[in-house]
Amino acid sequence: MVAIVYQTDKRSGITYAYESISHWDKKNKQSRAKRTLIGRVDKVTGEIVPTDGRNRKKQEAKLPSEREPKCTAGASRSFFGATYL
Repeated sequence: MVAIVYQTDKRSGITYAYESISHWDKKNKQSRAKRTLIGRVDKVTGEIVPTDGRNRKKQEAKLPSEREPKCTAGASRSFFGATYL
């Protein structure tokens, strides 16, 4: 059975929405639930805003052409002791 579960974080006060799937655990003979994060609940509108769990909104995969160009200039670092001075 699939259900949407709302859970509030006590530290930040943010409410998160999870998709909960219930199943029967034959080994322990108990019901278990697998939860997947959907997103956080907006306090004003009550809508679920999709997030990835790290306080970031989901972004569509960037195409390789949209990536920033890589720096081709090389940098080197050398360490010399007191004898070289």
